[in-house]
Amino acid sequence: MAPEDIDGREASADEARGLVSFIEESPSMFHTAAAIRARLDAAGFTYLPEGEAWHMAPGDRCYTVRNGSSVVAWRIGDKVESAHYHFQLAAAHGDSPTFKLKANPELEGPDGCTRLNVEAYGGMIDYTWFDRPLSLAGRVMVRTQRGVESRLVSLDEDVAIIPSLAIHMNREVNKGFAPNRAHDLCPLISAGARGRGAVDALVAAALGVDSDAIVARDLFLVSRVPGRVWGADDEFISAPRLDDLMCAYAALRAFVTSSNEHDISVFACFDNEEVGSETKQGAASTLLSDALARINGALGAGAENLRRALASSMLVSCDNAHARHPNRPEMADGENAPRINGGLVIKEAANQHYCTDAFSRAVLASVLDDARVPYQTFANRSDMAGGSTLGNISNTQVSLHAVDVGCAQLAMHSSFETAGAHDVANAIDALRAFFCADLKIREADAATW
Repeated sequence: MAPEDIDGREASADEARGLVSFIEESPSMFHTAAAIRARLDAAGFTYLPEGEAWHMAPGDRCYTVRNGSSVVAWRIGDKVESAHYHFQLAAAHGDSPTFKLKANPELEGPDGCTRLNVEAYGGMIDYTWFDRPLSLAGRVMVRTQRGVESRLVSLDEDVAIIPSLAIHMNREVNKGFAPNRAHDLCPLISAGARGRGAVDALVAAALGVDSDAIVARDLFLVSRVPGRVWGADDEFISAPRLDDLMCAYAALRAFVTSSNEHDISVFACFDNEEVGSETKQGAASTLLSDALARINGALGAGAENLRRALASSMLVSCDNAHARHPNRPEMADGENAPRINGGLVIKEAANQHYCTDAFSRAVLASVLDDARVPYQTFANRSDMAGGSTLGNISNTQVSLHAVDVGCAQLAMHSSFETAGAHDVANAIDALRAFFCADLKIREADAATW
């Protein structure tokens, strides 16, 4: 193997391990935002709270946060002029399908058992949550002497499990099993040692406060199965929450390691994509439009400048894609089915659930061709309905040329997902090429760089 190939393989492995570390730091969407903020701080970005005045100039690097769970960051090129500029954006989401605790979080069971009272957050594959160690993470509101404040919490221990019913009690289980979420998916937290108040006692102990100080919670089940790079040739990465932390990590890494003097580069990570994005911090909210408008205003530009800038801007919406399944290849489109480790996937759908069109595909594909970065295509099988993602949703608030991309993965929405270890670096390289290209877009007619 040539030295440059060895260096490239080691760099790819480093990025895959970096993703595993990022996922470990991000057991909930609130922790994802905190992990992103830590990396932005380390890269020299300045936090601008939404409730304070914003001041900035060319060369500045800043970010803002909404609800503690969504982040928008930007870097203003040194040669940006307020009278004529554009944005180049990449956006992902930081939430993943799981189960959320209800306000009254305990259920009494037989023989003194205590279970957790949970409801589904997003569309997970239910059966993958059985018989694995679980914990809790999220945010809690704690009463202080002067009011209440938000605290992040992640219990660094196995505290629950959802036990399967023995095959001797359900002989037909392997012929098909549809779990009832109100009965079958209640995590067991105690066999009798703890009862009501168990959740607050665990959380209070982790935070070093009294249980009575906990006023409210946004707590979620977390799989405790650790992520890992694996395979005889380290081809695979498996972890909880690859959808969409793999794209969030890749887009962030590309953003902080790229440079473009002529644009305003933007990275966004939204919450609540898995439940429709229609929240104050989701892609359908005003978060992105507010941030872009305030950047424009802080540069001394007017509303007309902002509209011109948006017409010349482009968004890359980043959310993972379905790889062709090795055991069920017939479930994929015959000609538009990506493979693991084949490069970034450009996604398109006639029903417009993806925002890719001929113009945006051509621009991104050409940029990647020039950078010699691999990419692939995805389309749903024509008789199967696909999903949707944040690109078109965010476009209802900020109208931009946009393209949907992702990393090819297996077992999407499982509690433990699998993708290609090399595709972490592939995605970073692709998104870095996009951020570094000085796009000059003329309506939907032409683009140069």
